[in-house]
Formats: sequence, structure tokens, C-alpha cells
Amino acid sequence: MKAADVMTHNLISVRPEATVADAVKTMLDRGVSGIFVIDSAGELAGVLTEGDLMRREELGTQRHRPWWLRVLLSPGRQASDFIQANSRRVSDVMTSRVFTVDVNARLEDVVECMERHRIKRVPVCEDERVIGVISRADLLRALATTVRAGTPPSTDDRAIRASIMDALQAETWAPSSTVSVTVAKGVVDLWGTITSEEERRAICVIAENTPGVAKVEDHLVYIEPMTGTVIDPPQVGGGA
Repeated sequence: MKAADVMTHNLISVRPEATVADAVKTMLDRGVSGIFVIDSAGELAGVLTEGDLMRREELGTQRHRPWWLRVLLSPGRQASDFIQANSRRVSDVMTSRVFTVDVNARLEDVVECMERHRIKRVPVCEDERVIGVISRADLLRALATTVRAGTPPSTDDRAIRASIMDALQAETWAPSSTVSVTVAKGVVDLWGTITSEEERRAICVIAENTPGVAKVEDHLVYIEPMTGTVIDPPQVGGGA
């Protein structure tokens, strides 16, 4: 399997000039622990994760180094700590070095990259432009689908997946950034979060109407918008 078989197409992102408060709100609203930073030219500028936000003045968790260590640290390092704790700009707080994989990378290479650099998600690039992202959850979904099918996705399965993802991105109502699709032997598995039962059914209809689909398995999780309560998905999948 390749990166293209399991990646989520839409990245959840913010601009470098965005405020930390806006970035945090986006992360909470989307239920993610990290968000990519894309500049006005569409280039990947960095990534902002929960770890980048742990040492904040607002929380009272900024670093308080002992006096003897402050003597040893350069003024530049101390200034950097201050910026990390106090700046309201994403560009000042984000991690600039981001590891990426190619869209045609083998999944074993993707996993190796994630393990080596101890990261939970990795951007997928094509011609040096970011076109998607793979998280650990995406890998688990691919594993679940492949184990059930007994074989890796075929060329036809990849075409089905691409058609469904294209259809989702074409609809303004579709939460394509929070929905993942895996396909094996014509059986489509839908994963991710939705905010209404109408969204659930509409996403299933897109999958059911895609040529070559034999069956649709619905694993979508409904999150009640007002309370954030997670409601378990149905126990059975829909039929195409």
C-alpha cells in the first residue's frame, strides 16, 4: 500500500500570521492535536501541536529556569523561551521543521518516518506541494480494512476511493477534512466525525452511488454540536 491509499486529502491548517487563540479554537473544533501552518503561497511553513502550547504564560506554565542555568543560557535562548510562552502569533510558536513523505511512498516508509521522528502525523507531498496528511489513526483504519479483506487495495479500489474523495470535496456541506475513506475488494469503510445525521446519510449516498462499490460500512462518529458529546456509530453498515 502507498501513502495515497490511506491519506486524508484535506489538511486542517492555519496561516503563519494567525493568532494562537484562533489556532487553538480550530484544533478544539476539529478535535485534532496538531494543525499545519500553510503560507499565502500554499507552502508548508510548519506545524503547531499541543506540545508547542504547553509552556504558556496564560496557563502559568512558562519555563522558570534556576538562576544558575539562566547564567549558562545565552540571551538568545532565553528570548526564545519568552517568545514561545508569550507570542500571540502562530509563526512564533510553531515548529518550523516538518517531516514529509511522497504521495507514492510505501506505508512501511511512512511508518518508519513517524517512528524515527516520534510524530503522530505526517504531511503527504506531490511535486513539493502538500496534498494530504497521514495520521496514526489513518494507518489503523487501513489495517482494519486490509485485515478484513485479506488483501491490499487493488487499482480498482484506489480508483473508487479517489472518486469518493473527489465527490466529498466537491460538496460544500461535506466535512471532508474530518472524514477518511478506505476501500478493499469494493467494500468502502467510512471513518471520521460528523455533526449531523443528515451528513452521515449524505456521505453514505455518495459512497453508495460510486461505480464499483459493493458495500458501504459506516463507522462515522456523530458529535453533538452544542455539547460535544460523542455518539457511537451504527453497528451495521449500509448496503450499496
